[in-house]
Amino acid sequence: MNVFVTGASGWIGSAVVDELLTSGHRVTGLARSDASAASLEVKGITVRRGDLDDLDAIRAGAAEAEAVLHLANKHDWSDPAASNRAERAAVEALVAVVEGSDRPLLLASGTAGLAQGRPATEADRSPSRGPGAPRGGSENLALDAAARGVHAVSVRFAPTVHGAGDHGFVASLVAVAREKGVSGYPGDGSNRWPAVHRSDAARAVVLGLEKAAAGDVLHVVAEQGVPTREIAEAIGRAHGLPVESVPAERVAEHFGWIGGFFGLDMAASSDTTRRLLDWSPVGPTLIEDLDAGAYGSTR
Repeated sequence: MNVFVTGASGWIGSAVVDELLTSGHRVTGLARSDASAASLEVKGITVRRGDLDDLDAIRAGAAEAEAVLHLANKHDWSDPAASNRAERAAVEALVAVVEGSDRPLLLASGTAGLAQGRPATEADRSPSRGPGAPRGGSENLALDAAARGVHAVSVRFAPTVHGAGDHGFVASLVAVAREKGVSGYPGDGSNRWPAVHRSDAARAVVLGLEKAAAGDVLHVVAEQGVPTREIAEAIGRAHGLPVESVPAERVAEHFGWIGGFFGLDMAASSDTTRRLLDWSPVGPTLIEDLDAGAYGSTR
């Protein structure tokens, strides 16, 4: 297939692009900068210049493709409302292009906030609806469009897609630990974060492109939930730092913006996805990556 990919040069997207090429697909990638364009061109990928605010470029890329993978997101924590609006507008544009064509539209989402007191499953619907919701309510926007002939598939990634070179949540936790001189965990550290290695995530996305039906929800999760205390202990081991509990009332102060995520219990199951895609994660676990120095080490 000829696949149009937004976020093609990003942390997850670049691994997905490699997997697509290995599987024999052709790729057109959206690139907002010269550096991003160059990183795609060296792989033999067709480049379409633009970003999430360039709806004409997004529409054109989707119109020329046989399938769309929407993996880009602004992730602007200083102005989340603007990020949410941009995400919704981009998904609205993509839905309008592929509607009625049965061309697959896979879009990135997450597992946070889906369930309380139990692991979230693929059957749990996202509570985010409307332009002002997280990610602009884009998951429900796309899945609701399945009834109108949109082959929409939600790809919910674990909050931690880990590996050497990751600059996401775990790298931020490491940075906080080094700044504070202590590797902290919220409360008793029993709240859990799902995790998946980047290579396993990329393979799941390509399998989803090839196998998932309209309206399917995929959980790209290898580990159902790693206790935050274990994450903090691994960071402490890797960087020679003491490990301490951070009381709930001090989590926001200690961790900054990432405290709002690190304090959540976000366990998520991927049993249905594994059966549907015949997907078995084989990459290192999060703790194995931390112990191997994937996030740096002073030891």
